Amino acid sequence: MALPNAVVSKQALPWHVLVSCGISLICPVKRILFFAFLLISLTARPQYRIIAYTTSGDSVVARYPVHKLTHIIFSFLRIKNDTLCFANENQRKALMGIVALKKQNPGLKVMVSIGGWGGCYSCSELFSTDARRKTFARTTVELFREYHIDGLDLDWEYPAIEGYPGHPYKPEDRDNFSELIRSLRAEMGDRFLLSFAAGGFIDYLERSVDWKTVMPLVDMVNIMSYDLVGGYSTVTGHHTPLYSGKDSAQSADRAISWLLNKNIPSGKLIMGSAFYGRVWREVPDTAHGLYQSGKFTRGVAFKEFNHYFSDSSGFNYYWDKKAKAAWRYDPAKKLFATFDDQRSLAEKVKYIKNRHLGGIMFWELAQDKEKEGLIELIYEKLKQAHQ
Repeated sequence: MALPNAVVSKQALPWHVLVSCGISLICPVKRILFFAFLLISLTARPQYRIIAYTTSGDSVVARYPVHKLTHIIFSFLRIKNDTLCFANENQRKALMGIVALKKQNPGLKVMVSIGGWGGCYSCSELFSTDARRKTFARTTVELFREYHIDGLDLDWEYPAIEGYPGHPYKPEDRDNFSELIRSLRAEMGDRFLLSFAAGGFIDYLERSVDWKTVMPLVDMVNIMSYDLVGGYSTVTGHHTPLYSGKDSAQSADRAISWLLNKNIPSGKLIMGSAFYGRVWREVPDTAHGLYQSGKFTRGVAFKEFNHYFSDSSGFNYYWDKKAKAAWRYDPAKKLFATFDDQRSLAEKVKYIKNRHLGGIMFWELAQDKEKEGLIELIYEKLKQAHQ
């Protein structure tokens, strides 16, 4: 779970490599230099993860700078008869193609995800009994061994609290989620990675997860610090802010600070970013549309920004110094847009460095530009963080 060597300033070398290079411990000077090098290597900063969620197959994924990613999470597989499986043959082939990309990118880890917004209707019932949890864990590992998958990401939205409208949930989900993690780790051992996508808002953090039980068993938690103002909201705001622009607003910092205050290891926390914007209509021209009434109308992929927010589009650009977040507003059409961009992501990378987090993830790969996109910006900024 590390960035490619090109983005790391210090790499520890195995003892036998040092000896084969002629470093003798007999010479006092060489001995001092050796131990100095060893100390620097052992105290080097952890390497950061760059994690891409994708729903696309290898023909699309391969058009992006895969060598600058550490993990790809293929989304979403299905559960049938308590068994992890593919939705159809096309999905199976797509996953096989992505796994094959590891041949040219040996440091890449390919994981699969279940759930998602609207994709976990049965989770509350499915994971409520020990027998069904163990069946799921066993069949998951069997699938991993057959298809050379590196791990599982659980995207249950959400245990114990309301998520997608109409999806069942109950208070017992919190403990059942812990038991699910236990069952998966018992089957996986150290061979496979285990993570989960966490809601980036306080209600989820407080009620959905027993953090003390779960965190020692998972490799990382992917914090969905986006859609914090979602499509159901009738008031505009920043959907993926770094900081809370107003006291009541959710933000990446609010979620991460909450977790760090619970002594969650910072290196297991992965900040989320959005490679898309959200647009509201019928927004009055007050405060350039920010925190005003409106109706959600559509999403816009980052790769469409130059067209949708062109100089002639009528959208003006604004920057919230407190939230470290961008937005656009068209006063003629009364359209408001909230999004991550190069400026906000640069601020997020600084934050990751300063808080010693484990890295960054994003939804989703195919929304980026194939060249000179946000992946490359993140990669270069994290590279600078090591220099």
